[in-house]
Amino acid sequence: MRPVLVLVPVVLLTLVGIPAQWLAVKLNLDARRWIPVLYHRAVLRLVGVKVRVSGAPAAERPLLILANHVSWLDIGVLGSRFPLCFVAKSEVAGWPGIGLLAKLQRTIFVDRQARAATGRVSEAIAARLGAGDPVVLFAEGTSSDGNRVLPFRSALVGAARPSTAGAPAAIQPLAIAYVAQGGVSLGRARRPLVAWYGDMDLAPHLMDVLRRGGIEVELRFGEPILGADRKAATGHAETAVRAMLAEALNPRPA
Repeated sequence: MRPVLVLVPVVLLTLVGIPAQWLAVKLNLDARRWIPVLYHRAVLRLVGVKVRVSGAPAAERPLLILANHVSWLDIGVLGSRFPLCFVAKSEVAGWPGIGLLAKLQRTIFVDRQARAATGRVSEAIAARLGAGDPVVLFAEGTSSDGNRVLPFRSALVGAARPSTAGAPAAIQPLAIAYVAQGGVSLGRARRPLVAWYGDMDLAPHLMDVLRRGGIEVELRFGEPILGADRKAATGHAETAVRAMLAEALNPRPA
């Protein structure tokens, strides 16, 4: 019964939000940045997801955020904090409903099968950064079970080059940790039940999340990385995210 009670208001909220965001994007209004933030906050409240934040997004602009990736929930969790744009695989654009929402969020899509596409995506990311929009890149290239961080890929990090104004982009590491559900701490064995990874089907996982609710997520922002080259910055960010995730999942007693 709970999934229905959650889905109905989420669908109604979405039907109201889509035309508002479409108009804001079409007219290039500043509201195009804030409508998704308000939407994600409302959806998380309905689903029953609480977000705790340690640190803050860097004030520097342009800003490229390198994060680990655990679940489809990551989009709403990050999108509810502040205006930003995502980089996603091209297949997402064709997903029913979700693809439309991703486009309205002004997501940058990348075709991983076409090497030539990397350059075009890098140009799109650089343009968005130059316009002052923080861009989130899930640097692992896929999602994990939430207990670990997969190796970061440096190819798209090359987009964090000087903007058209000549200002170097800051690269900030971000750890996403799913720490509890229903008031009970998620251990190593139960955390993959919240994560969405591998060949898991989306619909059953979505219904299970709606049925249970009570998910607690912790976001940890690291110090921004300035001046390093692409590979060095990617390595520094990966090390920082690994350390922050370990701290979030295994907090020391006060």
